[in-house]
Amino acid sequence: MATVNSTTGSTSTINDLMSTMNTKSTSTGTDGVQADTDKFMTLLVTQLKNQDPLNPLDNAQVTSQLAQLQTVTGVNKLNDTLESLKASYQSSESMQATNLIGHGVLVEGSNVTLSSSKGILGVELGTDADNVQVVISDSKGNAVQTMDLGKQKAGVLPLAWDGVPDATKVDSSGKPLTVADGSYTFSVVATRGGEKLTDAKGLSFDSVASVTTSGSDGVKLNLPSKGAVTMADIKQVL
Repeated sequence: MATVNSTTGSTSTINDLMSTMNTKSTSTGTDGVQADTDKFMTLLVTQLKNQDPLNPLDNAQVTSQLAQLQTVTGVNKLNDTLESLKASYQSSESMQATNLIGHGVLVEGSNVTLSSSKGILGVELGTDADNVQVVISDSKGNAVQTMDLGKQKAGVLPLAWDGVPDATKVDSSGKPLTVADGSYTFSVVATRGGEKLTDAKGLSFDSVASVTTSGSDGVKLNLPSKGAVTMADIKQVL
């Protein structure tokens, strides 16, 4: 800002400026923004009243300072708006998360549980694939079944496994025999143009047991097998 008149009343002028600059305020948020604006305007008016007539305050400088003040005020108000939107989003996310309690979900993983000759798993492809295979192995690492899915588009593909191995055997009634119930692992092999894709992932089935909405980590879904995950970790709700 321009030079303040230092000839007459310099002591009172300095006191006015110091009083303006040192004004205490306990306001926060929007009130704090208004308080800063009032402080700036009071300081500007004090300078205008006590400016040197031979070296008056430049109009362009005043305009520039007012524009800067308007920008800062706008940014502060935008921050307040964003904080309000963030709180609203977190509240909405919490409501969505609690609605998932008891639902089955697919999350990244390589385990599949066979129960009563039924198992659920999934595949996530980042890009289109010419051929996709899911190889299921037992606890010893021996492949028991290969699921040939053929050509698939990018996205999430849920799968059901009936427990029937590649080396199919039948009982006395002709019904196919399945492998024993229990935990198995699987891997996804996806290719395009003869090249193996690195963006193909396996998805394991789990269920949402509870939801944690407190803490700095945001909303967490608690899964019996996977543990705590975020909403973004849920690839599909079944």
